[in-house]
Amino acid sequence: MAKGESSSLTGVPIQIRDVSKVFGEDSENSFRALQPINVDIPAGQFISVVGASGCGKSTLMLMVAGLLERSTGDIKIDSKSVTKPITEVGIAFQDHLLLEFRTAFDNVMLHADIRGLDRKELAQRARDLFAQLRLEHAMDKYPRQLSGGMRQRVSLIRTLVHEPSLILMDEPFGALDALTRLQVRMDLESLWLRRRPTVVFITHSVEEAVGLSDRILVMSPSPGEVVDDIEVHLPRPRPIVLGDAPEFAAYVDRIHRHFERLGVLHGAPLPQTTAA
Repeated sequence: MAKGESSSLTGVPIQIRDVSKVFGEDSENSFRALQPINVDIPAGQFISVVGASGCGKSTLMLMVAGLLERSTGDIKIDSKSVTKPITEVGIAFQDHLLLEFRTAFDNVMLHADIRGLDRKELAQRARDLFAQLRLEHAMDKYPRQLSGGMRQRVSLIRTLVHEPSLILMDEPFGALDALTRLQVRMDLESLWLRRRPTVVFITHSVEEAVGLSDRILVMSPSPGEVVDDIEVHLPRPRPIVLGDAPEFAAYVDRIHRHFERLGVLHGAPLPQTTAA
């Protein structure tokens, strides 16, 4: 067991069976966003979904959350079909969505107000998470007083504070600069290793997916389908810089080759030259 890793899993299994999505099914301008998808996600697994913009990554995540109706198929979380928005979940988006009129700590404590949780217990858990992310000094500050990276880490605390068994994340680091993304990636891995909830992580960054995941689903362009399901066998916790490791490079290269084959990545045409 890797240093810092929890001895037990707290996540839930997810089963996705023949799930597809067509927007505007009853109109002549219907749009197929997702081909039928079949995926099993074991409890406690960190799984990333990568693909080009518009391939249906976020659509899939919203259907798992019960926030978007699927056109076909079934999604089961802990053996129960998703028929409405699920509540025992932590969701993080690219926008931190912090309330400007509440301090960082009070933003995190929204869970106590909305879910009717024990405020004393949640407050202690929140303080522990602020300490783990080295943000004690930010607890009484308002979002406008925090940097982008700090706001995103507060959003991460809010996502985790009620100890959900399932976490859904849609490009949560997309607005951050490269160095801040590295730090927040390490923070997320560290926090995840403590309890091992199930995580579905949507990202455009191949390197980020390899750095975080147990497993990566590679999506084709729209209508999206899974073209590869990659298990990542790298030790945890993972170093902040992975680029020089040949094992890391092999995973990145495998995914990039899919994108080249699918036309997501392509080389620029050579400039035309005129003979003298």
